[in-house]
Amino acid sequence: MTALDKLRELTQLFDKEGIENPAKEAEILLIETLQINTARLHTAAPVIDEKVSMQIDAFANRRLQGEPLQYIIGHVDFWGMRIHVGKGVLIPRPETELMVEETIRIMMSAGAKRRLIRSKSGSRIDIVDLCTGSGCIALALAKEFPQADVYGIDKSAAALTYARRNVECNGIGNVTFIEGDLFAPLSSDARFDCIVSNPPYIRKDDIAGLQKEIGYEPLDALNGGKDGLDFYRRILQEAPRSLKNNGFVILEIGFDQADDIRRLASDSGFRDIRFVKDLAGIDRIFVAKG
Repeated sequence: MTALDKLRELTQLFDKEGIENPAKEAEILLIETLQINTARLHTAAPVIDEKVSMQIDAFANRRLQGEPLQYIIGHVDFWGMRIHVGKGVLIPRPETELMVEETIRIMMSAGAKRRLIRSKSGSRIDIVDLCTGSGCIALALAKEFPQADVYGIDKSAAALTYARRNVECNGIGNVTFIEGDLFAPLSSDARFDCIVSNPPYIRKDDIAGLQKEIGYEPLDALNGGKDGLDFYRRILQEAPRSLKNNGFVILEIGFDQADDIRRLASDSGFRDIRFVKDLAGIDRIFVAKG
């Protein structure tokens, strides 16, 4: 059997079982298993022996059971990096790159540029990523701002195992991961130019109704409490004392949470509150100045 024969077989199987983008998922399983690129798959049509075919079938069966493709292949692409993921860590979503993009835009403002230029004299950019998970946000920001000190905090030891592996695999040296609950592990005098977070924000009662792939991901990384706002309350209440003058808080939010989060931020004294819409026109990123 050639790789193209296997591709057609898997595509038909995935399509029959209702998997979205069956051809693309089948293609990814093949190129990852065979360790070839897409062009070679379609032009060279390598022959697959029985042992490799059985391995591909085993991966396909895991996918048919609902396991996320990213867990099966062990990684996801994020901001030009390979981010390793697996059981115990949330899978980075493409929309989270919007938060990275907005954070970079803000930090590259005129004031931030001046601070970066003066970094050799001791003035640095300090960024903290709360609920860091795989570390994808912290790593992306550390990659874009090599002069900055970036910290990622998560209470999950399992998630931080992946985050620290991702540091090594992507060769990024200016990020530190710390185990702890939000601001708790930070010193009382720690101050940041920017606090970012993609916290758990799904309402507890809504989790059971999510697609079965999400059921493989850690509940603690999804559960935002009864109204989905538990982490936002804590972050927005505690953030002001951890911000430098004119520092920013930037958060990813759920599709219907903008009004509630605006109120929480206003109650905590934040100003210049605004939201950035995703490609679907939904308020997805919260931005405010302390």
